[in-house]
Amino acid sequence: MMDFTRYVATRLRALVTPQSEPIPGSAQVPNSAGGFAWALDKWSRLDRFLVLGTEGGTYYIGERELTVQNAGAVAECIAEDGVRAVRRIVEVSASGRAPKNDPALFALAMAAGMGDAATRAAALEALPQVARTGTHLFHWLQYVRAFRGWGRGVRRAVGAWYTARPERELAYQLLKYPQRDGWSHRDALRLAHPVPRGEVQKTLFARTVQRGSLAELDTDSPALALVRAADALHADPGVSPARAAAMVREARLTREMLPTPLLKHPEVWEALLEEMPFTALVRNLATLTRVGVLAPGSDAADAVAARLADGDALRRARVHPVQILSALRTYARGRGVRGRGAWTPVARVVDALDAAFYLAFGAVEPAGRRVMLALDVSGSMMANVLGLEGLSCREASAAMALVTAATEPRHFFTAFTAGRYRSMHRGFSSGLTPLSISPRQRLDDAVRQVESLPFGGTDCALPMLEAMNNGWMVDLFVVYTDNETWAGDVHPAQA
Repeated sequence: MMDFTRYVATRLRALVTPQSEPIPGSAQVPNSAGGFAWALDKWSRLDRFLVLGTEGGTYYIGERELTVQNAGAVAECIAEDGVRAVRRIVEVSASGRAPKNDPALFALAMAAGMGDAATRAAALEALPQVARTGTHLFHWLQYVRAFRGWGRGVRRAVGAWYTARPERELAYQLLKYPQRDGWSHRDALRLAHPVPRGEVQKTLFARTVQRGSLAELDTDSPALALVRAADALHADPGVSPARAAAMVREARLTREMLPTPLLKHPEVWEALLEEMPFTALVRNLATLTRVGVLAPGSDAADAVAARLADGDALRRARVHPVQILSALRTYARGRGVRGRGAWTPVARVVDALDAAFYLAFGAVEPAGRRVMLALDVSGSMMANVLGLEGLSCREASAAMALVTAATEPRHFFTAFTAGRYRSMHRGFSSGLTPLSISPRQRLDDAVRQVESLPFGGTDCALPMLEAMNNGWMVDLFVVYTDNETWAGDVHPAQA
């Protein structure tokens, strides 16, 4: 008897459908790799865009097409419930869930220009919550031009971005982020025409717009002291590194506020390090090593390690785990992603970054289940994580596996490799190879373990098939992949 129900049935478990075809009667759609899967709803696509973005595209789809697809999902959410969309944009941005803030800024600009009156008002009111720095503001100004002009609402929102800030914080933003994307604070202030709240704000605005020196005020304002210190360093090209370092400590200046020639002196960097913001610290580890501040056994290396071990400070600074992971991979490599500069990594700092990666996740609660993880190690996983040069999807998946290993005591790791299952693509086969990943391993050890494996087709049904064939007791299957399953004779939902 021919078993017709292997190919046509109303109950998924009775079906065996190749992943190159949709399950009969389902709403599956083709993915970018040639397989079929279920489409995400618009709100899930909004979340995915806000967290992952589209920069650089993926192995299977280019940046332009991916951006157009995701922008369409954002527009659909704005049309259906714009206020809810704005609320979600703020939640993802403010929680630090995304490695980069640009997708949230772009989506907020869309809402400010494409939504109904309530949505536009909500988007403009939310601007300070999403655009938290001068750089964020300039990015948003560049994005919003594509969706609306400088009407009263935009002028009011941008003006409030400046006037609502405490005086020293305002001065800090004006000095640290003077211009980006063809925009400057002078441009924004001239277009917004904010009404200053007091003489100090008035003086700061006038200095920025008129490009002059500070007016003399009979006040010991910390905001004006910050500006005067930065101006004094720029006005004296012969200032000694020791004097510059003292001024950095006294006024709490940042790197961007200093003349470039001063940044080649170790004593200046030592002073900057003392109160360097967390994100800037992670970004400048290579420079601190190149100029000799970070060295084996140095007090600076101990101080950096102590700061990286402060999990609460990491989370307050919204440092995303992937940013830590990217910094770790770049720093440990000893050279820039594009070959710019070289340094000898300090082991103490490498170890601290490795530990900080886990701290950045916060308190991960174990599910208490028997977990089987399968890692995609195929060629497509060598593509960069969206928007992060130098960090491959394969490295990121190995890192996530280590997080699971550290939180779930009953776990079992495998990787998709060449094996006994045929693939729909000639020349490929699929299989699962057990991995002995331990929570006591260093991240670079885990990455080396998966790099040496022969990759095969990514068949996301294999974990279920192997568990059934071998009698493994599994409560939860987790697959880390670039999300384009295509190889195999049966869909994961059927397996």
